[in-house]
Amino acid sequence: MKKYKSLIIITLSALFFSACDDLLEVPAYGTLTEDNLSGAEQIENEIISAYAAIGNDEINRPLSLWNYGNVRSDDAYKGGRDLNDGDFLYFLEVSSPSVGNETWYTDVFWYRNYVAISRANFALGLLNSISEEEMENKKVRMGEMRFLRGHMHFIQKIIFKNIPYIDETLSPEDIADVSNVALSNDESWQKIVDDFEYAYNNLPETQTEVGRANKFAAATYLAKAYLYKAYRQDEKNNVVSIDKDDMQKVLDLTEYVLTSSYRLENDFANNFLPGSYENGPECLFAVQYSQDDGTTYGRLNMGNALTTPTPGGDFNKPSQNLVNAYKTVNGLPVFDAYNDVDYDEAIDKVDPRLYHTVAMPGKPYKYTDVNYEATQSRNPILYGYYSSLKENVDPASEFYVKTGPWYANSKNNIVLRFADVLLMRAEALIEMDRYAEALPVINQLRTRAKVSTSLISFASNVEIATYQDGVNCTWDKEFATKALRWERRLEFAMEGMRFFDLVRWGIADEVMNAYYLGEADEHAYYQGATFEKNKNEYVPVPIQQINYSKGKYEQNYGF
Repeated sequence: MKKYKSLIIITLSALFFSACDDLLEVPAYGTLTEDNLSGAEQIENEIISAYAAIGNDEINRPLSLWNYGNVRSDDAYKGGRDLNDGDFLYFLEVSSPSVGNETWYTDVFWYRNYVAISRANFALGLLNSISEEEMENKKVRMGEMRFLRGHMHFIQKIIFKNIPYIDETLSPEDIADVSNVALSNDESWQKIVDDFEYAYNNLPETQTEVGRANKFAAATYLAKAYLYKAYRQDEKNNVVSIDKDDMQKVLDLTEYVLTSSYRLENDFANNFLPGSYENGPECLFAVQYSQDDGTTYGRLNMGNALTTPTPGGDFNKPSQNLVNAYKTVNGLPVFDAYNDVDYDEAIDKVDPRLYHTVAMPGKPYKYTDVNYEATQSRNPILYGYYSSLKENVDPASEFYVKTGPWYANSKNNIVLRFADVLLMRAEALIEMDRYAEALPVINQLRTRAKVSTSLISFASNVEIATYQDGVNCTWDKEFATKALRWERRLEFAMEGMRFFDLVRWGIADEVMNAYYLGEADEHAYYQGATFEKNKNEYVPVPIQQINYSKGKYEQNYGF
């Protein structure tokens, strides 16, 4: 069975920090102080605990972000027993989270994320107190902690927008005085960029221990932060401009990553299989999970436990709209007419990535000889019959673990993969009016998808082609933009990215309101659903956090 690998040998899933009554005061250093963690060995242990914190998600608050990135978008239905089962997910699904009804869900998510940030900050404080003579890898470890701090602030930023930026120089008293609007939106992004920039400048290209961030991972995350920062938003969440200098940074950084040994997996499926497939050539950074480490269940990926097609799960269900998006004609996406008629296997050709992403009744589940059945859907009237595949594993495998009434797995959660490097680069090329250069980049993904069929031999209706300017398309900027956005959806479907892409591009209201209208006939609970522009791009700041701040935090625009 999968054991803890190299870095995460020691499970430190219990919080080192006391959960004080005032959740604002993060980090709460609890019983650990610089006095009892002063040597290099002790500091290394605290660094491991910071890595552990980025995987300390739980069943209702997954750091894989399927709830915020899939269910909030046109990619997935909430799923579960009914509308009341995980009711805040329902509010997300129909774009109606409001101040007050979100606190049980987002308040603890907010708090846990800042606990993870506090662990990185605590480690950085310790690292600042030791010399390079005492700890020769000091700058490398500081780079790792700045990387983890940037990662957690990035998650907070794309969900809540207006967040306090917390670093290791702040005392608990200082933290209590920080406002979530002290920085402008651009300044807030710059703080996150600065963390990844430091990591990029100080990390080695390779690490001897699996799971540690390296220079290429930092370059990729730095490119991602610049990409989001490039789309300048005003206080009402409108995208008002696209910064060319930031886009150039994306190009420079992705060009550097292209010099590495990282590459696309030969088969798309390999990214979503456990065991020997993990930490493969496409994985630039992943949260490491395992089992058999001496704890009750192991260091499991609990955040995805609700997405299994089981009586206690069946959440995060692929939408009919998503399935329709995989339809092809002459190998190319259908684009504007894709959702006019629902996918019919007997008639339609599809992109092969459909069968790696969506479990369909009567088709093998996770590349086994056991079919996924319609009876595994808890409420098909509300949520249909499809199920999510990528984050799950074969139930008969050693990586599938029963944890009380739910089932988790020990498969890693990929945070950055090489496919994103390519598509970020393509996006920047298009926005820099170099869209002709983006065509072969996007075609790399389509070429890989075309050969990713060995594990889906049951699929007889796959058909995908590359774009050929002047032959099967006219590759101007408008078409290139459409192709890029379509490719991101198909490549990263159900990976927790879709909604944040829509917000970055400034089209969330357009896409989501069209989606609600198209779904309302089949899913009655969408009738009357409306995505309110200048509001629903972000989740409200938890009211408990505003109360704890004694008025220093301000609520997001529109709430």
